[in-house]
Amino acid sequence: MDTPVSPLSTPDSDRPALLRGWRLWAIVGGVALVGLVLFARGGKKDVAAPGGRAVPVTVAKARQGDMAVYLTGLGTVTSLNSVLVRSRVDGQLIRVAFTEGQMVAQGELLAEIDPRPFQVQLMQAEGQLAKDTANYQNTVADLKRLQGLVQQGIISRQQLDTQSSAVDQTAATLKADQASVESAKLNLVYSRITAPIAGRVGLRVVDAGNIVHATDANGLVTIAPIQPINVVFAVPADNIQQVLSQNAKNSKLPVEAWDRDLKTRIATGSLAAIDNQVDPATGTVRLKALFANADRALFPNQFVNARLLVDTLQGVIIVPTAAVQRSPQGAFVYVVKADSTVELRPVKVRGTEGDDSALNEGLASGETVVTDGLEKLRPGSKVALPKPAGQKG
Repeated sequence: MDTPVSPLSTPDSDRPALLRGWRLWAIVGGVALVGLVLFARGGKKDVAAPGGRAVPVTVAKARQGDMAVYLTGLGTVTSLNSVLVRSRVDGQLIRVAFTEGQMVAQGELLAEIDPRPFQVQLMQAEGQLAKDTANYQNTVADLKRLQGLVQQGIISRQQLDTQSSAVDQTAATLKADQASVESAKLNLVYSRITAPIAGRVGLRVVDAGNIVHATDANGLVTIAPIQPINVVFAVPADNIQQVLSQNAKNSKLPVEAWDRDLKTRIATGSLAAIDNQVDPATGTVRLKALFANADRALFPNQFVNARLLVDTLQGVIIVPTAAVQRSPQGAFVYVVKADSTVELRPVKVRGTEGDDSALNEGLASGETVVTDGLEKLRPGSKVALPKPAGQKG
């Protein structure tokens, strides 16, 4: 019977091969053990991460104060009245007395038509008037002579009546002649075209040297008053009752005109008129605001955003609108507690204006709410607050 041979009793020629086999098995076992440990640790870390890692968020403090509530609508700047200046007589335009775009006063000379034809007409009318005046005086003198002859019985009464009628006819002719004189004077006045209203003139349509007519459709130039000036805008019909009630309390509701991006306020004015019907195509009601436009910042036909102040909420809690979230149960905010965990707090929103929202209840002044990073939060989540400005990590 053969006796088992231990590695220690193995012949010297077989020992290196056995040692290499033992080393290989030891390495494989060690690698497997390390992998098992790492796998176990990794699994534990993934399970614990959601509850233990703080979520970075941005926060803001709730504050108590007053909030103005505005209705905003796209508006168009319009002149109170725009006038197309036309010539009232026909003739050659010999002078343009205005510069395009300048401000003109009422009655200021704008252009001049060649006055000579109208001066000739006036002279002719005055000459005819003088002629007929002399004829009238002669008929009146004849009438007086005939009246004496009738009293003496030299001529019949019929001749006197005929002369009296001739006096009336020449008197009527004098009135027609006087009207011709006044018409010629008026045409002479119309040869000087003046501004019917004060305002800013536009680009001229006709240059000096052209023949203009009273029937020209394009006229000479347009004048648009800009001080004061109107802004016409629309608000949803659902808000018109609020506007009407506030307008009854305050006859001059403030209106602000802002640029297209709502970043720059251009002018301030007041509500001037409310339309009497709802536009069925848009479901809106048109409003008109009046602006003094002292700095001429508003320009006719300019598009602006009109903001009408309809209410002021007093003593409300104000938070950034980004902090207010919605769910089927209503609005809520995440409130940061003293232990850096968050609490879901139901709130009631009373109004929103720009980036702020006013709350009726659910929050106190000074409490901290989360404004950014909300999608990663759950009630009880731990949060990492931003470090104060200037503080190093």
